Amino acid sequence: MSEFITIGEPLVTFASKDPDVSLVDAMNFHKIMGGAELNVAIGVTRLGHSSEYVSQVGADPFGDFVKKTILSHNVGTSYISEDAGHFTGHQLKQLVTKGDPATFNYRKDSAACHLTKDVIDKIDLSGVKIAHMSGIFPAISDIAEETFRQLFKRLNDENILTTFDPNLRPPLWSSKEKMISTINELAGLADIVLPGIEEGKILMGSDDPEEIADFYLKGERTETVIVKVGPAGAFVKTKDGNSYTVKGFKVDKVVDTVGAGDGFALGVITALLEGKPLKSAVLRGNAVGALQVQTPGDNDGYPTPEGLQEFYVKEGVSED
Repeated sequence: MSEFITIGEPLVTFASKDPDVSLVDAMNFHKIMGGAELNVAIGVTRLGHSSEYVSQVGADPFGDFVKKTILSHNVGTSYISEDAGHFTGHQLKQLVTKGDPATFNYRKDSAACHLTKDVIDKIDLSGVKIAHMSGIFPAISDIAEETFRQLFKRLNDENILTTFDPNLRPPLWSSKEKMISTINELAGLADIVLPGIEEGKILMGSDDPEEIADFYLKGERTETVIVKVGPAGAFVKTKDGNSYTVKGFKVDKVVDTVGAGDGFALGVITALLEGKPLKSAVLRGNAVGALQVQTPGDNDGYPTPEGLQEFYVKEGVSED
């Protein structure tokens, strides 16, 4: 089995090729692969680690495209099932020259929404060292939430290290109240929680990094909280009260912020897989996030080991 596993919904993305044009007026699109958890799996593999992705697609051309594309990134597809009765999720994505692009999703009642929890018992977790869980998958349907919880339970029962990114997607939830209560409950099941300051403001009422960390350190299992504070870097606090900030990297031009949070997560995860200390892992998270925001795709900026070292040399830093 792979070192790393995650669960999510892959989205066939039609990305606009017309810069700074609304989705209404854009006429030229190209087809790419999207999905936050898939971004993490791709980045983990790109940095030299094995990864497995759990999901479900439709028996349609989009589903075939998903599986073909995932395989091309050397991510495992053993646990991607096919549902002939429902379609593969897809989306439209705006092209922007700076900031956050607009997106529009076609995923209600998709194949991934119908991924049932019985598939979780069939997963071979031997060899898995870290699992990444995200707040997106439990938002897409009640069935998906049940499946997500079942995987979380298995991971915890087998003492596999888990990371959790809230990854808020308000339109996917039935209500803001449901989103907040569910995300905060699920966060407490993870060993490492990775909120952003804007997420903190929504989920627990503060954008103060230490207050956010203290809130999530109350979780029944949580030992570490890493709060993403944008260009400033990340604030870290552990259950024993140790805290510090790891500075971010200056970026001359932000092209597209999509995938930066996923880049941060995969940076932390891969460094921990390599036995690096937590501070070094957070430094890598900051580095991968900085690289990603300088590219237009969802995961185009994720580095190879060589690319990561080149970035460190350029910035005059080291993980060691």
